[in-house]
Order: sequence, then structure tokens, then C-alpha cells
Amino acid sequence: MDIIVACEKYGRVRDALNRVPGNRAVSCDTSPSVNGGDHIQDDIRNHLNEGWDMMIAFPPCTHLAVSGARWFKDKQAEQADALEFVRDLLNAPIPRIALENPVGVISSRIRKPDQIIQPWQFGHGETKKTCLWLVNLPLLTPTDIVDGRENRIWRMPPSTDRGELRSITYQGIADAMAAQWGVL
Repeated sequence: MDIIVACEKYGRVRDALNRVPGNRAVSCDTSPSVNGGDHIQDDIRNHLNEGWDMMIAFPPCTHLAVSGARWFKDKQAEQADALEFVRDLLNAPIPRIALENPVGVISSRIRKPDQIIQPWQFGHGETKKTCLWLVNLPLLTPTDIVDGRENRIWRMPPSTDRGELRSITYQGIADAMAAQWGVL
């Protein structure tokens, strides 16, 4: 299966998908790949019509997540652009699509998510509500429910790379996506 992983520069989901026999997964982001691998440095919209079998997309949440709601009134144009980007991804001519984002305005401005998952359902003892919008894909089944339920991401101290560190996909979730969706 040919799979594009949109807005991913760390390659966790791409690499997990590539461990499934028969898959060729490529990441695409406007930034270079942090970990090497098969990566396209470009706007994903330039690659939506290339015959992919599946896309898993992680659009930036900066102007979408409720964690930034206090700034929404000052960045309406940015939010409109971000929502248009999400629409472009969800309407891409790709048969199977998963779009991931935290709780935010996608739910009220485009449509409600098909599923909300937590890291603790996939082997990580932490909380971070993560929404999934799915097109022709089944719900993601929890693989390793663990105790702990620490809110580490929310409590992360301020830093220049805080937003980027908060956005890295948990390995357990990446592995579940590969094991459950990478074999369809």
C-alpha cells in the first residue's frame, strides 16, 4: 500500500507503517525530516493527487486547538486558513484518510471527530485527548491500556520547542495505526 503521512517530520508513523510488509509510506512536511527516511519537504497539497492508497494527516493545531482559544479573536484569518487546510486534507482524492488533531474548532466548524483516543490506551501512562476524523477507516482499537494517567504534555514547561515537542505522535499510537490501518 502506498501511504502519505502528512505534516509529519519526525517519521514515527511513517516508520511504523514501513515496518508492515507491503507498505511504502512517505512523510511530507514543509520542514525537513528530523530522522531521515523517505520524506518530501513540501506543502502536502502539492502531492494529494499522486495515487496514494491512504493518508494519515497531522495538520498543525496552532490555530485550531482549544488550548489556544484565548487568542482566537486575534487570529481569525489564520484560523480560517487552518480550517481550509483541514478541508483540503479531508476532501483529498485518497480512498482512506485519517486526520489527527487535539480537541478544537474542527469539531464545530467542519464536523465532529469519529473517535477520541488517549495515550494511556496505547501503552503510555499519560492523558492527551486526541481526535481522529476518519474516511473509510475503522476506529482505532486500544492496544495496551495502562495506569498512570499523568498530564505531562499539558504541564510541559515553556520553551522555544514546546509546541513541537507536544505534537510528536506517541509511539504506541503510531504502532497501532500501522498494525490496524496499514494492513487494509
